[in-house]
Amino acid sequence: MADWKRICDNPVQDFIIKNELADERQLVLQHKTLFDLPTKSIAEQIAGRRKSKKKLPLWYETKGIVYPPTLNLEQSSSQATALFKATLLKTETGQENLIDLTGGFGVDSFFFSKQFDSVKYVEPNAELLKLVQHNHAQLGARNIIYIEATAEEVVSQIKEAAVFFIDPARRDANAKKNFKLSDCTPDITQLQKQLFTQCEFVLVKASPLLDIQQGLRELPHTKTVIALSVENEMKELLFLVQRDFTGTPEIIAIDLDSKGEIKSKFAFAQAQEAAAQPAYSEPLHYLYEPGAAILKAGAFKLIAQHFSLHKLAPNTHLYTSNTHLKYFPGRTFRIEHINPTEKQLRQLLPDKRAHIAVRNYPLTARQLMKKLNLQEGGNKFVWGFSEIKKKYIALCSRLQGAGKQID
Repeated sequence: MADWKRICDNPVQDFIIKNELADERQLVLQHKTLFDLPTKSIAEQIAGRRKSKKKLPLWYETKGIVYPPTLNLEQSSSQATALFKATLLKTETGQENLIDLTGGFGVDSFFFSKQFDSVKYVEPNAELLKLVQHNHAQLGARNIIYIEATAEEVVSQIKEAAVFFIDPARRDANAKKNFKLSDCTPDITQLQKQLFTQCEFVLVKASPLLDIQQGLRELPHTKTVIALSVENEMKELLFLVQRDFTGTPEIIAIDLDSKGEIKSKFAFAQAQEAAAQPAYSEPLHYLYEPGAAILKAGAFKLIAQHFSLHKLAPNTHLYTSNTHLKYFPGRTFRIEHINPTEKQLRQLLPDKRAHIAVRNYPLTARQLMKKLNLQEGGNKFVWGFSEIKKKYIALCSRLQGAGKQID
């Protein structure tokens, strides 16, 4: 990114904006340089800006933003999740100062600066730090202090009262993905004791693939675990850790819309899930698929009990009812036909198109599609699932409207 300052020049920025939809690979093949810059550098900016349109709309809309290498952009928080974390930390801690120990592309630091009086952005990569400092200035941030150092170096020196945020890198030197916190860099499991001599709260952003129980073992003072999805796509697993906390952690499943507003929220304790005794049933008139955050949080039995739904089977995380539940944190379907014959299916799906999904079923979705001689698409859904006694294929229509049911 040695050329990033020249990428800020107006003619270059105008070209990047004008060519947003261009095939950047073709640009690289057609031109060795553009504006006396390597075409590859400009191509990376075009790709980065295009990727930011949905993920970081404020960055996309701001002229003069310079994008980092693809990996930094991929690993950064989205605008929606960064907004959520900033509000969460200010509300939960009431602190005035925050230290972001893993600054990266600076998305979280920017939104923290909107909630806290002072934010320290920590990043050992000098070039990335300067790029982020430039972007923050373009975005209007004025209360961020930039520290070129590792998290470990800062933790050993900082003496002020502050909230700490840490998003450990989940790739090792061989680009292999790690999911255990102790395998990530920096290792929060080793830093936490020293951190809690400086502060009361630490928010840890972990891989959405991390097992929650593993995370709780590694972070024993966790007060709250949040499984965070955006538009039903699992994005982040957050651990709010409080010094000396020894109580039962609250597990919260939250789904945000693309603007960072809460669409659905379901909070529980693991003891409640363990004690829940859902009713079981064969498929009735309606079918419910919990959202990604609910499934990650592990509220498999409690969600049925809470919403008075029947579970299909202990290991089939689908639910059913005779009456339509309007507010459900997930997808809702009306069951139109159960186990239709091949002839019925041809009549019901004349274009041979449907969306295929399976839960606890002997075939994959692709295998079931092939068996039924269907193609992906259309406005109908075909579900394959197992109930306690037998297996089913259900032809369904999706009902709109995930409810804004809170707690």
